[in-house]
Amino acid sequence: MPSHSDDFVGRVLEVVDSIPEGQVLSYGDVAAFLGSRGARVVGQVMARYGSEVPWWRVIRSSGQPPVGHEASARPHYEREGTPLVVGADGAYRVNIRAARWRP
Repeated sequence: MPSHSDDFVGRVLEVVDSIPEGQVLSYGDVAAFLGSRGARVVGQVMARYGSEVPWWRVIRSSGQPPVGHEASARPHYEREGTPLVVGADGAYRVNIRAARWRP
């Protein structure tokens, strides 16, 4: 369990659940939205409790999907029309400038 209270976990999940289709926030964006600098703690919350919310909408600041979930996240991005940048090798990242949600 994260070092923060269950209230923090609930607030993280609430923010993630409110991100519109086709848009994203970075782990740091979610933390900042909650008045925290704990991007890593947001990552811990998502790893432990995020399966019931649109977890693919929380990405690394580089635009890369969550570590280890590149293959499972891509169909969600494609279905939702999330702007992607695809390299010649097929690797991809989210175009975070175009897709970042501004609540």
